[in-house]
Amino acid sequence: MANSIITISREFGSGGRTIAKKVAEELEYAYYDKEIIEEVAQSTGYTPEYIAEAGEYSPTGNIFSYAFVGRDQSGISAADYLWIAQQKLILDIAKREPCVIVGRCADYILRDMEHVWNIFIHAPLEDRARRIVEKYGERDTSPEKRLRDKDKKRSVNYKYYTDQEWGKSQNYHLTLDSSRLGIDKCTDIITGLVH
Repeated sequence: MANSIITISREFGSGGRTIAKKVAEELEYAYYDKEIIEEVAQSTGYTPEYIAEAGEYSPTGNIFSYAFVGRDQSGISAADYLWIAQQKLILDIAKREPCVIVGRCADYILRDMEHVWNIFIHAPLEDRARRIVEKYGERDTSPEKRLRDKDKKRSVNYKYYTDQEWGKSQNYHLTLDSSRLGIDKCTDIITGLVH
């Protein structure tokens, strides 16, 4: 039987990463989040900091920003090279072992594979704002602005590389409101998909 793969896409501050980690632990699956950043850094020579930012977020909150990034003579930008490396790694991981993969357009990259569950975690803005202040502390920028900026950049990056709408329910097998359901219930629902 093929490996079961769970991809977790999430709004910033929704607890999606926490849920993904708990799902991986309960299912005894490999967990890939920052691990993808480290592996891509080794294979490409890009710094982990660059990969963490450019691999999931657009340069600005506008899709036209991709038109102004530097490109080599073949017309490929550093962000495009990064996309290609991440795509290859995610496909390799999915063939290798059952796992939970967080973000990085994994839902789109693995869309044609069987035994893949694509999940989107969301929550109301005020709950996410409270969560990021508890987790990351206060900043000069309001938590609501930080949330909107991060989500906008994720959305633009997703649109640019997949030509689909990030967070749109039709792109996922399941969307969960982590505020309404709670972290543990979301975890139970997701683990129940592969049992």
